[in-house]
Parts: sequence; C-alpha cells; structure tokens
Amino acid sequence: MQTKMLGSGSSDAEREIEAVLRGVQPWNGRTLRYAPVAGGISNSNWRVWLDGEVSSYFVKVPGRGTEQFIDRKAAFAASKQAESIGIGPRLYDYAAELGVEINDFVEGRTTCSNRDFLDAPVRASVMNAYRALHASPLLPLTKTIFDLIDEHVEQVRQAGGKLPADFPRLYREYTRARAALEASGLDIVPCFNDPMPGNFLRDEAGTILLIDYEYASNNDRCYDLGALSGEMFFTREVEEEMVESYFGSVSPANLARVTVHKALADLKWATWSMLQNEISTLDFDYFKYGAWKFMRARSVIDEPAWNELLRSC
Repeated sequence: MQTKMLGSGSSDAEREIEAVLRGVQPWNGRTLRYAPVAGGISNSNWRVWLDGEVSSYFVKVPGRGTEQFIDRKAAFAASKQAESIGIGPRLYDYAAELGVEINDFVEGRTTCSNRDFLDAPVRASVMNAYRALHASPLLPLTKTIFDLIDEHVEQVRQAGGKLPADFPRLYREYTRARAALEASGLDIVPCFNDPMPGNFLRDEAGTILLIDYEYASNNDRCYDLGALSGEMFFTREVEEEMVESYFGSVSPANLARVTVHKALADLKWATWSMLQNEISTLDFDYFKYGAWKFMRARSVIDEPAWNELLRSC
C-alpha cells in the first residue's frame, strides 16, 4: 500500500482527500499519511495515519451524485446507533458537515468475501448482529424496499438512464409482490440494507462487525435476510438454516417473504446501478452490474413457484 504525506497529492482524488483532511480540526498541525482503501462502489475510501498514534482511521468521502440516494445525516445516526449496540466501529463527527465519515480503522479483522459465508459460524454471527440491529430503536429515516425501488426508477428516468426491454413486466411483478407483502403487513425495524461482502468484518472466531450504514433505514426485517441470501448465493438449504437461526423456527410464510425480498433486492440494486451508470465518476461497470442484477431478479420472478410465494407471504 503506497502512502502519501499531506501536500503530496497529484490526482483529483488525492487532492480531494487532502482538502478534507485539512478541514479536520482535531488533526490540524499534525503530521499525517494517507492511502486509498480498495472496494466500495459509491464513494472513495481512505486510511489515515497520524504520527504518534498506534491506531489509524478510515475516511469515507462521498461519491459524486450519491446525495440523490443517500441521506448522510441518517447514515451518521445509523452508524452511531450501531456503535452504541456493539456491532459497528467507533464513529467521529470531525467532518460530518461535509458528509464525510471517519471511523476507527478496524484492526484484527478481515474483510469478508462470499467464501466466508460458507462457514456456518459466520452466518450465525451475522444473524446475531441483525437481531441486535433490528431490536434497537427506530432510525430517523424510514425507507422500505418499495420506497427505494420507486425512487430509483424515477431517478433513472429523469437521468435518461437505461432500463431493460422487459422492465414493464418486471415492474408489474414488483407491484404484485408489494401488494402481497403489504396485505400481510410490514414488520418495520432498523435495517442494514446493504449486505455487500465487504461490509462484514470477521475475526478468527467468525464473529462479525458491520460497517457502512449509509443505506440503513427502517424497513421490513425480512428484506435484510432476503438481500443477504441473494448477495451470498445461498442455496435453499442454507436459506432455511438462516431463517431458523434468525427466527428460531422455519415457517412457509417467513421463507416466502425472504425469497420475495431477495428478488426485490435485486430490482433495487439493478435500478440503482442504472442511475449510477449515468452519474458516477468511479471506475466501475455499473451497467454490467445492473444487467446482472436484473437477471438475478428474473431468476426468482420467472420460477413456477413465484405465484405460490406471493400467496404464502
């Protein structure tokens, strides 16, 4: 990892992080170094070292256009709540007015990949963290999966973005799923909403910390389970084990709700990707990512069991 001293930045991204660091009042006059942290598809991430301190810091600078779908004040509140219940790292408000998050850089843990979720202890630890988050006080922001999908669809259309030829059919199936879930009643709790593998940090024992709460909101609890199952490519057997681990038992209704939310999560991230394809400056193929997410949504919606899932949830 190549580090740079403050004042030596040569790229636009380095000049941007240096401007942020100069504005952090408690660090004024301190000698510091910084380096990029790989990963993330919305923001630029950095590690910062201050001379004389053993620990280091993680600094997240908002990506261009992210204000269209991220409420930074709500993200700070969710991150602070996660810290208070022991499932997230310490948060500092040194640059909160800029929307910049600064956390302790977590040592002694590794960033998860999909492979880590093959381990049952890791999955059980995630369920423990989710239960703790879901049992905590409601967050200042409520955005259900329905709010998120409708918001992104409208944003894509306003930005002149691309949607697949069969999107009208997919949207009709989304409205059917929404009607089925709302008819049975939503179970609104604080939700993580963003189960990218890199947002989970594990230790050798398999215990988990959750990082990156910028998409957190009050949402249906089964959304967190369905989105996780889809992101980690869980088999039906693992999905059932996850539901039992979380709820204490498996019911057809809970399994159906989780599977329906899995499809809705892919529709959400597919439309999000098509917006990012129009506005982001990050070096990431959002169009390809969105096309893949649309395909994954179809893999659930086009199954013969889809109608039965809607009746069961």
